[in-house]
Amino acid sequence: AVPGLLAALLVPRDVFVLVAPAPFRISFFLDVPGAILLGGAALLWIAAGAYAATYFAKDPRRGGFCVWWLLTLSGSFGVFIVADVASFYLAFALVSLAAFGLSAHDDTAEARRAGIVYLTLTLFGEALLIAAFVMLASGSPQANPLIRDAVAQWPLSPWRDTILLLLVVGFGLKMGLVPLHVWMPLAHSVAPVPASAVLSGIVVKAGVIGLLRFLPLGVALPHWGLGLSIAGIVTAYYGIALGLTQTHPKRVLAYSTVSQMGVVATVIGGALVQGDAGAAAIAAFYAANHILLKGALFLAVGIAAASAPGAVMPVLGLAGLLGLSLAGLPFTGGALAKLAIKGPMGEGAAGFLLALSAAGTTVLMAKFVLLLRDSAKGRAAFPLPSQRLMAPWIVLSVLALALPFTLYPLVTGERIASAFALVNVEKTAVPVLLGLALAFALHQRGPALPEVPAGDVLVLAERLGPLLARGLAGIGRLDDVLRRWGVAGALLAGLVIALVSALAIAVRSAP
Repeated sequence: AVPGLLAALLVPRDVFVLVAPAPFRISFFLDVPGAILLGGAALLWIAAGAYAATYFAKDPRRGGFCVWWLLTLSGSFGVFIVADVASFYLAFALVSLAAFGLSAHDDTAEARRAGIVYLTLTLFGEALLIAAFVMLASGSPQANPLIRDAVAQWPLSPWRDTILLLLVVGFGLKMGLVPLHVWMPLAHSVAPVPASAVLSGIVVKAGVIGLLRFLPLGVALPHWGLGLSIAGIVTAYYGIALGLTQTHPKRVLAYSTVSQMGVVATVIGGALVQGDAGAAAIAAFYAANHILLKGALFLAVGIAAASAPGAVMPVLGLAGLLGLSLAGLPFTGGALAKLAIKGPMGEGAAGFLLALSAAGTTVLMAKFVLLLRDSAKGRAAFPLPSQRLMAPWIVLSVLALALPFTLYPLVTGERIASAFALVNVEKTAVPVLLGLALAFALHQRGPALPEVPAGDVLVLAERLGPLLARGLAGIGRLDDVLRRWGVAGALLAGLVIALVSALAIAVRSAP
């Protein structure tokens, strides 16, 4: 992971590097959005890797986990740096398929089910994307064009709308946009803690970079942008609503990721509406902030579970600060991310709804902290986990809170001091304060909301399955009845009489 971090820091921007000639072209390219996401991902991989070394120290199957870990790492770095269509597809497929091994590592019934759901939806998404890539590349004279050149040919394609639909659905599935999100709460809740951190923090960002690379953001597409923004806003609020019903901290975080990816999709949709290619860097900045914060929050789940109930307060304090930063608490890195997206979103309905969603995120993070407190079950003789487990989490937490202060001026062109102006502090403080008030009211209300099973839409479909089966069986029985000669003859006679009657009426009414 260290080479990835060095590449994000040192590699020149917007320079293409050709590794293999045509027709087996492998080319690399790092722009500002790619560098931001690559750097954030590298930091989480380093911290989660150090955490995993202690977490899996006594796991007899850690060797297999390491293989899946390294394959996922390779694919996740690849999607941020490759420049041609075929290489992107290979990297995207690698990170998608290898992540199956991370989510199903525990080999329990729940893990196997989550793995099957994830793999099924992943293969479905891969099929959509490869169709989109073939259509997109068909307009280029090269068999494997650069992504930039293929996207430039998009306006000339006879399949313009089909390509956009396939891209949005394929990458939206990886991001967890509703109703394509069902794999996320299932996989994230059953995976080991360090795997959950990279699944939620990094793997879903393959969908983000896919949209940023392949959508023609420099072309104003109001209808497509509006549709993506609506899907993003629905996802943002849906993730909050379902997260509040969960009783496991990792599932709360999984639905929070669904919500946050909805925010990113809304920003990208806004860029499509305006034809604003510059918004790609802001969307990447917001997504990178999520990489670090959500990775640290997932690692906190393992820290709290290994802590004694009487010694968990410091863990809860830092986790609470991370959660409030995700919601946009003033003077944190999360507040800078919230302010950054206000630029491309403007002051319209979408911007207002995204700002209001921060209140929901605050309530959701309060729920998470309470569940985290209840999960503490370490022995009193060992009040806190070992330093080798704590150190990477603390370092990652500090980076998550502080690093956006370095990136904010680069992506917005504004000074940090402007973010601390009273008007901006008010913009980020009001939703957080509203969320804290709502969280307190819900906590005082008493009984918790009824839990919605993880994978909500999928569970509903499974429960409706028997009803649908009975309905189909009824249709089959009806078909058997209609196939009988007597019934068929009577129906045919009735149809002939009806047609003759209609014809007679038409003739009489004719002039």
